[in-house]
Amino acid sequence: MTIKVAVFGVGLIGGSLALCLKGKPGITVIGHSHRPGSLNRMIERGVVDAATLSMEEAAADADFIFLCVPVGNLEEYLEKLYSLPLKPGCIITDVGSTKASVAECARRLSKPDIHFIGGHPMAGSERSGVDAASTLLFENAYYVLTPSPDVPEEAYSRLEQLLVYTRAQIVRVDPVMHDQIVGAISHLPHIIAVALVNQVCDYNGTNGLYRTLAAGGFRDITRIASSDPLIWRDILLSNRDVLLSLLRDWNDEIGSFIGLLEGQDGEGIRQAFEKANLFRGELPERRKGAITSLFDLYIDVPDTPGIIGQIATELGVRHINLSNMQIIESREDVPGVMRLSFRQEADMERAKEHLDSLGYSVYV
Repeated sequence: MTIKVAVFGVGLIGGSLALCLKGKPGITVIGHSHRPGSLNRMIERGVVDAATLSMEEAAADADFIFLCVPVGNLEEYLEKLYSLPLKPGCIITDVGSTKASVAECARRLSKPDIHFIGGHPMAGSERSGVDAASTLLFENAYYVLTPSPDVPEEAYSRLEQLLVYTRAQIVRVDPVMHDQIVGAISHLPHIIAVALVNQVCDYNGTNGLYRTLAAGGFRDITRIASSDPLIWRDILLSNRDVLLSLLRDWNDEIGSFIGLLEGQDGEGIRQAFEKANLFRGELPERRKGAITSLFDLYIDVPDTPGIIGQIATELGVRHINLSNMQIIESREDVPGVMRLSFRQEADMERAKEHLDSLGYSVYV
């Protein structure tokens, strides 16, 4: 019996899911988009078996429906789907980074023979759109599922078994608990990065040296401040109550540092850094998380004509995929530093090994 999977929103996440499932025994993948151009591109790339502009056609007789649309559009799509004559036993899931609000919407719309199971694959890329889709996107990543208590175990198992093709590690979490955790490890850091960059931006208005000297490390630790403003507007508003609580806690943490500095409490400062150092050292390094990992190498390079092309050629002839190159003018007082960025850790490791063998000074 053929399993029909409908994917609404075939971009980076939806396209990667489609690629993971397409061609697997007994599975047919249908893509949906409102834009003819997007429809043509997903067909050209071979991401889906078929594509349609019709929501009704995509959803008809689907065993699984993946909503890979922005968080701000999820409730609208759910309302439309629940108004359609869906196949009994159909499982609807999403890929949004907040879960409680969409779970509540699905509860309001619920039908006895339709099952909603929230989902959040913790994987991403600096690229977007269907052209960035990859079967490797979810590999070694956590894929969180947030079923409500009334979802039958049989339905949950069916979705879990389907997602085996992503090669992600499935984690089952309550929707509210999910939002609390992801709020702390992803949404709050994005707010802090934006606030920090904006603070320095304001200082730079009266002294351009702030921007000049904010290269290297400052740029690295605040990179998530470059995230899409509209997407993050919807995410933060969707997780508003959790974030308000987290921000109050954050104010308390900052207040404690103010107290340490006002009291010239050197031992308290040392203990704060030691506590953070120990906990950070326990964090897993080899698995994808809520914030996309960076796979960057830094190379000390001489001021020699053609050096950039030389290094790029060395990597290219060995089929090592490089996503970006940048010359950093000032990084902790070390001149002539090149940053090489990779999408895959394996590519970074191969590049480091080869460049080390050529005598370059390479560090992570």
